[in-house]
Amino acid sequence: MKLLFRTLAALPVVLPVVMAGLSVAAVRAQAITEIGGQKIVTLTRAAGGARPEFSSVTILPGRGMEILQVTANFPGKGNVDVLASPDLAGAAKMLDQDDDAFGDLGYRLGAAFLVPYPNRIRGKLSADGKTLTTEWQGHALTLPANNIGHNPGAERHAMHGLILKSKTEDVSVKEVQGGQQVTGVIHAGNFGGHWFSKTDLVVTITLTADAVDASIVAKNVGGEAEPIAIGWHPYFNLPSGDRTQVRLHIPGSSLAEVDNYDNVFPSGKIEPVKGQYDLRSPGGVPLAKNFYDDNWSDLGWKNGAATVQIIDPAAKYGVRIEGLSPEIKTIQAYAPPAKEFVAIEHQYNFADPFGKEWGSKDTGMVTLKPGQSTRWHVRLRVFVP
Repeated sequence: MKLLFRTLAALPVVLPVVMAGLSVAAVRAQAITEIGGQKIVTLTRAAGGARPEFSSVTILPGRGMEILQVTANFPGKGNVDVLASPDLAGAAKMLDQDDDAFGDLGYRLGAAFLVPYPNRIRGKLSADGKTLTTEWQGHALTLPANNIGHNPGAERHAMHGLILKSKTEDVSVKEVQGGQQVTGVIHAGNFGGHWFSKTDLVVTITLTADAVDASIVAKNVGGEAEPIAIGWHPYFNLPSGDRTQVRLHIPGSSLAEVDNYDNVFPSGKIEPVKGQYDLRSPGGVPLAKNFYDDNWSDLGWKNGAATVQIIDPAAKYGVRIEGLSPEIKTIQAYAPPAKEFVAIEHQYNFADPFGKEWGSKDTGMVTLKPGQSTRWHVRLRVFVP
């Protein structure tokens, strides 16, 4: 409480606002202008027509261009949070005060971008347990061993890429037809010494009435070939709070077998979907009390997109997540029954893409020769089901 009073004392200009009825939390959120040491960027547009329209996107250039929040205006309801994420004050506490050196809390909120590998990677653990070594085409890769399950015997592994704390340069916002667009460049180099070549990432996020587009162009600007995969980790909000009646559609006909839901390591077997894992019904399948932390493949593409739908009938709310890049080979979904979110991760690759369990299978990593690029692109749309 003393800290709170000191904070408010340092912000005398906002005290009248508190007295006028705004909560302390709201005042604190208004006072947050930077996260990760860089200015927060908010794209906005006027919304309030007769159909659902996107109204804002909040982006964190100081944290790898992570999208903190997306809002959409629904007639008769006002703005609805599309992502499950704390407010600015809560996000600043998580990311600037509570986070670890690697930035792992970045993929615990909003929508973090995951480069040069989404998902898990196994390898030989170092003696101090801080790194692991795997290999690609005969070249050793030493990665941070930044994740481990909770059960006895869980294996430490690398997870969710190397840009969670990356700074963004050349951040620019411009007006586009019907909205706004932000672009920024992450000069990732050799990803902190963990990669073979050097990489530049151009991240573009566009807000219009009908869509929010997120894209990343990864270019090999070094002198050696390198493997690259791109994905993200968005937590989608369930506005009704009644997770059991929410319906999920994933257009995947195959599922990767895993050892358990603690390690979540692939066995190398790909099996046809069945039972609770067959989510191909056009209207989706109720989440009920099912747990998911799974990877779908053999995706059904329609009109140039691999589209996931989350439908919350009680809230009269729906969101479509359209994977638009042909390199997107798998969709990871994470949906724990006790939480009011569903994470939907369009990604290039299967988990543990360098693992021997896959044999000669193409695991989705893209090889970029010097000068070559690859583009990941996903689009969000909202609707009344």
